[in-house]
Amino acid sequence: MTPSANLAELLSNARAWEEGFQFKHLKTQPRRHLTILTCMDSRIFPNELFGLDEGDAHIVRNAGGIYTEDVARSLAISQHMLETREIFVVQHTFCGLLAVTDEQVADRLERETGQTPPWHAHAFTDLDANVADTVAKIKADPFIPHTENVSGFVYDVDSGNLRQVI
Repeated sequence: MTPSANLAELLSNARAWEEGFQFKHLKTQPRRHLTILTCMDSRIFPNELFGLDEGDAHIVRNAGGIYTEDVARSLAISQHMLETREIFVVQHTFCGLLAVTDEQVADRLERETGQTPPWHAHAFTDLDANVADTVAKIKADPFIPHTENVSGFVYDVDSGNLRQVI
């Protein structure tokens, strides 16, 4: 099987990265003791948005920046094992999960695969309320010990504006 042009280019980029690699000195624990939970959307650049350098923060991404079981696992490990003490939740305007329902996602996947997904999409209709709900879930999780510095934000993908949700 012939690799795609995308694969070939990206593997070439990886070889170039290796040749100039300069991050061996970084520790597993992020310097700023920060974890950012955000969406997987390709228009969000957490390091650039917050002016972070490599090694400053853990970045956890999924569809919607939603607090799921796997995110809970990642945040608990980040805090208990890797010394993070602060969490930023960053969701964004024009998120794909604002445009669908859980039922629409499940129905489409069932039509296309013949199976119902065992998980929910966690679609939502109110962005600010969803950010606030995500922050509240993190603060209520008994496995997340450091909840005094959990902040929620909405990032505008059209303007680059970051707005804190109180």
